[in-house]
Amino acid sequence: MIPGPTNVPDRVSNAMLNPMINHRGSEFHELYRRVRSNSQKVFQTSNEIVVLTGSGTAGVDAALGSILSPEDTAVVPSFGEFSSRLGDSASYTGAKVLRPEAELGDAPKLEEVEKAMKSTSKIKALCAVFNETSTGVTWRKLKELGDLARKYGALFVVDAISVLGGEDLPVDKLGADICIAGSQKCLSAPPGLVVVSFSSETKKAMQGKAPRSQYFDVPKYFQFAEHDETPSTPAVPLFFALDEALRMVLEEGIQKRFERHELCSRAFYSAFETLGLEAFARPEFRSHTVIGINYPVGIDDKKFRALLDEKFGVVVAGGFGKLKGSMFRVGSMGEINQRMITVTVSAVAESLSSLGIDCDLSAALSRIWETFDASHP
Repeated sequence: MIPGPTNVPDRVSNAMLNPMINHRGSEFHELYRRVRSNSQKVFQTSNEIVVLTGSGTAGVDAALGSILSPEDTAVVPSFGEFSSRLGDSASYTGAKVLRPEAELGDAPKLEEVEKAMKSTSKIKALCAVFNETSTGVTWRKLKELGDLARKYGALFVVDAISVLGGEDLPVDKLGADICIAGSQKCLSAPPGLVVVSFSSETKKAMQGKAPRSQYFDVPKYFQFAEHDETPSTPAVPLFFALDEALRMVLEEGIQKRFERHELCSRAFYSAFETLGLEAFARPEFRSHTVIGINYPVGIDDKKFRALLDEKFGVVVAGGFGKLKGSMFRVGSMGEINQRMITVTVSAVAESLSSLGIDCDLSAALSRIWETFDASHP
């Protein structure tokens, strides 16, 4: 129950048992066409799709390295570990990076972002994390951020690694020039692939720009995609898995999938609240896919998570950086359902009770059932 890699359905795991195929042959051509086409449906975009063999960070580095140069300036709001890393990736290109900040558990204010946007004559890119995995904060201001980017003539880059497929993110309507998603999060596939959408404006911005990396030469991916191939050898079994995972997303229906994630997050928050636990993020910013919970006073992070794992077989994540030891994080993503929530909440309550914290488990379970019952009148 960590915020990725998430649980992988048997259908997706079994897809990796397909016999190996030639990545320059017709079978892979058909597979890559289908993966890109179905990714467009999940991204809600007509933009070009590139699938890279690598982690979410690989997608970020490829995207920013393809548009930023040392003479450029980027605005990257910071409100947690992964938004800070997004700014670091921009810095590695040599670009100047402006980082309006917000307190952990909060989201940046639009006026602070605009102040940074107009502080210099030309901003090349506005880069935003949609879902900050380290704090459980979702910044639901993408439309306004996209408008700001267009107002100042900047490209709009969205890191949606831990949320795409778990919350509505209509890339074209929001004007996102680049959107990055990881296979191992809400798409319920294994780790190792990153899916990135690129607008026509982004492709224009790349023209004439010397590639900073042979592996992450994004225009070369566009060229090879014309023949339904990738420039270098892809992780073929993971492409089989992603193909099946995308089929499952579309079979469920993307709007129904968003609704399920929102429902499950409500069940988690209400149950944890009934146990006397407090969410780290402010109510208006709470994520539907990463549930961040503060520890009660006196609870040792390592002891608690070890007990959860060893006694109940439930694995959750701890805090990052400044938050290490003060909170735990639950992944509410992918194939999340009522059974998983019930098992997790029960394990958390029993573990806290073993460590001396009074918990009313029956009341918490009632809140879960009431939440789900109310969704099916």
